[in-house]
Amino acid sequence: MHSTANTFKTFVLLAGLGGLMVAIGSLLGRGGAILGLGLGLAIVGFSHWKSDTLAIRSARAVPADEAQMPEYFRIVRELSTQAGMPMPRLYVTPDRQPNAFATGRNPKHAAVAVTAGILDILTWEELRGVLAHELSHVGNRDILIGSVAAAVATGISFVANMAMWGAMFGGSRDDDHGPNPIALIATAMLAPLAAGLLQMALSRSREFEADRTGAALIGNGEPLARALEKLEQGARAVPMDVQPAQATKYIVNPLTGRRVSFAKLFLTHPPTAERVARLRSR
Repeated sequence: MHSTANTFKTFVLLAGLGGLMVAIGSLLGRGGAILGLGLGLAIVGFSHWKSDTLAIRSARAVPADEAQMPEYFRIVRELSTQAGMPMPRLYVTPDRQPNAFATGRNPKHAAVAVTAGILDILTWEELRGVLAHELSHVGNRDILIGSVAAAVATGISFVANMAMWGAMFGGSRDDDHGPNPIALIATAMLAPLAAGLLQMALSRSREFEADRTGAALIGNGEPLARALEKLEQGARAVPMDVQPAQATKYIVNPLTGRRVSFAKLFLTHPPTAERVARLRSR
């Protein structure tokens, strides 16, 4: 039931992002709508093939060494076998904030990364819960969905900026002969915000599902619940230099410690307390 509901939300939100891009482009005329659609398809295609490379590079991750981290490899190998998916590539990032993420367009092209900080504060049982969560993202195709959503949101911002500059320097003020430049500028300012909110709503929905399926994979939600509590505290105590657009890929929001106006509105993840409560109520 949870899976069906989240899948439905995913398609609705992705459709909303794509429709928003086309709508913004249409403000520039028929050619603009075609541009918006074409740009959206191009960005989605690029993110499909390069999502893992971009994510790994942005996190400054390096391949993990099995000789130095045998337990990391053992846990992921066991979980992958149990889930019936190929062993993903394993990475470590230099960040001291405890966190983790998965990336890749499908199980055959997946990668999992943990930060150096996560290895300092979690037990292996807790890390097993985290890795089960990340493998669930891979199995649920959440990585591709999130990458597509992020790419389309970026495209929306690009098209919106085009509309704004077009209105400022080339737009007609006559409603009978062209788009209203004031409307174009207003739309260009609000559209990226709307795209970001849709992207964040999508991310929150998928995190709940990955928690559920990850807990089912190891047969117990308690290790992941304990891990989330520790990771939340770590994210508040240790800052991480990460672009906001990349924050959704981590198991807990790496920007948690930053003060943001209207913070609840801009949450990229569900509240950790709610995630923990759901895990412990199963």
